Amino acid sequence: MKQVSSNWFIEVQAPGSAHLYNILSIYYVGSTKYQEVYILELSELGKTLILDGKVQSSLRDEHIYHEVLVQPAMLTHPDPERVLVIGGGEGATVREVLKHNTVKEVVMVDIDQELIELIKRYFPELHQGSFNDPRVKLVFDDGRKFVEKCEGGEFDVVICDLTDPLKGGPSVYLYTVEFYSEVFRVLSEDGMVAIQAENVRSPGECFQSICKTVKHVFPTVVAYSTFIKSFDAEWGFVIGSKRFNPLDLSEEEEWKRIEERGVNLKFYEPRIKKRLFTLPKGFLDGGRISTDSNPIYSM
Repeated sequence: MKQVSSNWFIEVQAPGSAHLYNILSIYYVGSTKYQEVYILELSELGKTLILDGKVQSSLRDEHIYHEVLVQPAMLTHPDPERVLVIGGGEGATVREVLKHNTVKEVVMVDIDQELIELIKRYFPELHQGSFNDPRVKLVFDDGRKFVEKCEGGEFDVVICDLTDPLKGGPSVYLYTVEFYSEVFRVLSEDGMVAIQAENVRSPGECFQSICKTVKHVFPTVVAYSTFIKSFDAEWGFVIGSKRFNPLDLSEEEEWKRIEERGVNLKFYEPRIKKRLFTLPKGFLDGGRISTDSNPIYSM
């Protein structure tokens, strides 16, 4: 099936279902060494980044996704100074990390340098200059290989903003127990990881499997979700922590940290955390531990 046909973009979301968006403008259509890239203006979503046929970020609600991915973990940590972002080619995840005045260095590792150059040229609204911040170090490498080469205890927070674990895709082995064990190793003694964890209602139980896999490695694990219009789904996130639990941080203390660190937010705030972290009955049922020999795949 052609995904760009006449004035329409077709996003296949699952076997047997798809979304149809009217294309209002075309900024870029092409491929890098690793993935197919579209940057389109779509009806309902506005300017949108699409990778391998899947909507990744749109101006309509990327701030919701990126704030919910980054801020709960960053605010839970009492003093996040060194942060590792794996993936996040749009630069928006780094943008959210840099809102904290405690941060001294952000290392962003992405395998696809061509994608980042395309984002810089065609979609600066996402990174908002974050690539040029002197605290940011860009590394073009496989995220897993980079982590395996790191010394232990290097980072306070790790953010995994990865593409879906599609079969044959570049991110499949960044959702396994072996990878999360390496993440655990490179975190400081009170470190934590935040992970984008797929559609909570995925037919392949990807969200549930990611949660189970992280629980196999970290002593404290919490899952949460919010609705993302661009994905037309309740989207899941997982935090794995060595010491601190986001649910133990009071609303008053979280507001205090937001103010002291000068964090400017458009969507996330302490009063909605309870809603995000309260999952309906059955949301975590099912799934399995993902391993290198038997990884999970997104459908």
